[in-house]
Order: sequence, then structure tokens, then C-alpha cells
Amino acid sequence: MSTSSKGAARQTAFLLVALIAAIATGQWLHSQGGEISGFWKIAGDYLLVRPLQMLVIPVVFLSVCCGIASVGKPATLGRLGLGTVVLYVLSMLIAASLGAALIEWFSPGVGVSPETRDALLQQASRDFTSDATRAQRMQEAQSTGVGGAWLNILSQIVPRNPIKDMVEGSTMAAIFSAIMLGLGLAASGDRGRPALELFQSLLEGVMKVIGWILWIMPIGLFFFVTGVIAGIGLENIAKPVLGYMAVALGGLALHAFIILPIYCQVFGGGNGWKLLWNLRRVFLTAFSTSSSNATLPVTIDACIREGGCSRRATNFCVPLGATMNMDGTALYEAVVVLFLFQLVGVDLTFAEISIVVLTSVLAAIGAAGIPSAGLVTMVIVISAVNATIAGRGIEPLPIAAIGVIIGVDRIVDMSRTVVNVWGDCVVAKIMTRVAPDPS
Repeated sequence: MSTSSKGAARQTAFLLVALIAAIATGQWLHSQGGEISGFWKIAGDYLLVRPLQMLVIPVVFLSVCCGIASVGKPATLGRLGLGTVVLYVLSMLIAASLGAALIEWFSPGVGVSPETRDALLQQASRDFTSDATRAQRMQEAQSTGVGGAWLNILSQIVPRNPIKDMVEGSTMAAIFSAIMLGLGLAASGDRGRPALELFQSLLEGVMKVIGWILWIMPIGLFFFVTGVIAGIGLENIAKPVLGYMAVALGGLALHAFIILPIYCQVFGGGNGWKLLWNLRRVFLTAFSTSSSNATLPVTIDACIREGGCSRRATNFCVPLGATMNMDGTALYEAVVVLFLFQLVGVDLTFAEISIVVLTSVLAAIGAAGIPSAGLVTMVIVISAVNATIAGRGIEPLPIAAIGVIIGVDRIVDMSRTVVNVWGDCVVAKIMTRVAPDPS
């Protein structure tokens, strides 16, 4: 085993131990009752989330720019771009369809007593309004709909001032600018080579910094996850919500452990289960941060070092996937929306369920441009279904009903982020055949 492989294995072991210890400590703190100290999340933020977020924009810009410029041939670049987008959209459709099928099959929201339903909805309304900023974002999403979400994304894809947008943390602006510059450097030939070599050297330097940060990650992970579990707890969940969680987590597990490995195999990426095991430290990071963007530096590093993905494919597919590929989010939104309609006693037709699936995919793609992505884009899906059932004279589902799952959303959010990131890795592995590294 090489020195880098041994280091990665030790990092994975440290992360796993830290995660288990954090869950146990957090649950113990929750069982003690009282006010949970903000120290845990603050320490986790500074030792885990912030160091990773600090590198997101540099990694995205440099990796995409170098990846595009190194591909060179327009035909290869076209196959890489088109293939990546098609694979992402198809996997999200499969994920959303799987979520819809499972929630309709198990129907955890059907048959709930009126007393339990009323109690849940009353608590949901309180939870929904407890965070004024979040409630405002959801109401804005309801008024803008899918079209507004896509317009928001378009404004980030083609920014007026890309430097300003990148400084503010827009990965979309970084990707678009990097693609344009990478194409320009590729077209410049030898005259563009010095700039490309400079960017490649900068990328190597950033990846070294990522390697250093990985060694302090277990400490940050322990503090961050402890704070999350201490605030939520793992017990005392109402039966219908527990059923929703079981279906959501089961669907995410099925997509991660069965569907995506098969997807990898079918499209020429090799043994998907072996790849899943090799990239385990990525998933521990994704689970703890609940952010595809924050995990991005680790994802790129691990795909190249442990996943056998080419630098060309990884540097293009992974940053793009962190922005637009959201298998876990698409599955989650289909499950939540159908569960909430079941809970209020609305029986949706096959056509309306299909609208949920398609809108979940569209909203998931657009999630990158909306704060509090998963919950906010869910409003778009609910609004689309409400517009459809209005023709049948059915009362619309109130947006405040989302409060039913807000209390346990963090646990599901951590899991769906793992699936989002895993989908990016699978496509990077598949597209390595289209864009291999030069021998």
C-alpha cells in the first residue's frame, strides 16, 4: 500500500471513530435535557465546515479551468459535457421515481387519526414560523415557482461580475467563468500554455492544503455532529414522521447501495460497489457537513487518489455535479411531498405523482441557487401539485405543513447529501473513459 493510500485509510478510520463518538456524545447530552451549549456547533464550524468552504471557490475554478483546457479537442469536450449532463439528469429521474414508488407503496401518511394529524399540523405551523428568515424564503419560492428558481440559476450562470459573485461564494459563477477561460486557453495553443501551467501549479498547491485540512477534520466532525445530535435527539418522533423517515432513509440507502453501483457498471464505470468502498471517507465528510459544496475538496481528492478517476473527468464532473446533480435531494423531495399530501388525506392520481417526480428533478437541479435548498425547493414542488389539484376542487396543501418534518430534517439532510456526492463520483468514474488522463 502506498504512503498516500495508508494516509487516506487512517483518515477514514479517524473520521469513522469521530462520527460514532459524536453520535453517542450528542445523544447523551440530549438525554440530559436543558439548553444545549452553542460551543459544539461553533467549534465544529471552525474546525470542519469553514476550512472546507474556504477552498471551495479556488478548487472549483482551478479544477474546472484546468480540466477544460487539458481536454483540448472540442469533440472530446462535447462528449464529456453532454454525457455528464445526460447521466446526471437520468440518475435524478431514477432517484425521484424510486422515492415516489416507495412512499406510495408503504404510505406512512395514510390512516393517521384526525387527532394525531391535527396535533402534527399545529406543531408544524409553529415550527414553520419559528425561523422567520426560512419562512420568508419559502414564501418567496412559492410565489416565484419553478420559473423563478430557474431564472435565479440563470442569473448566476451568466453573472454581470463573476469576480464579485465568486467572492460571495457562487459556485455557478466560478464554473461558468472557469469553462470560458478553459476554452480560451485551449484555443490559444502554445501561447496559453504558461497560464495553464500556472493554474495547474496553483491547483496542486490547493490540493496540498486540502491534505493538511483532512487531518484536523475528525476533531471538527466530532464537535459538529455532537451539536446536531444533541439538539435533535434520536427518539420521541411521532409515528407517522418516523414512517416517513424510514421510507426516506430506506430509499436513499437503496439508491446508494444498489441503484448507483449498477448504474456505474451499466455505463462502463466498472465495479460500483468497489468504488463505493474506496471513497468511504468522502461519504463520512458529506454526512457530517450536509453540504456537497463543503465536501467538494475532499471529493475531488478522493476520486483521483482512491477512486481511479481521471483528473480530466473529475475536475469537470465533480464541481458541476456539486451544483446540479442532486439524486438524494430529488428522491427526498418526492418522498416528503407525497407524504404530506397523504397526511392531509389527499389521494393523488398517477399524473399528479408524475408531476411530483418531474418537478422534484427540476427543483433539485435548481437547488444550488436557493438558500436552504432542500426545504425551499420543496415549496416549488408543492405549489406545482396544488395548482394541479385545484382543478379537482381540492384544498391546496398549506406550505406550513412542511413544519411536520423540519424537526427531523437534519438527520435526513445528512443522508441525502451522501447520495448527492456519491452520484457525482459515479459519473466522474463513468466519464473517465471519455476523458482519460494522458499516458
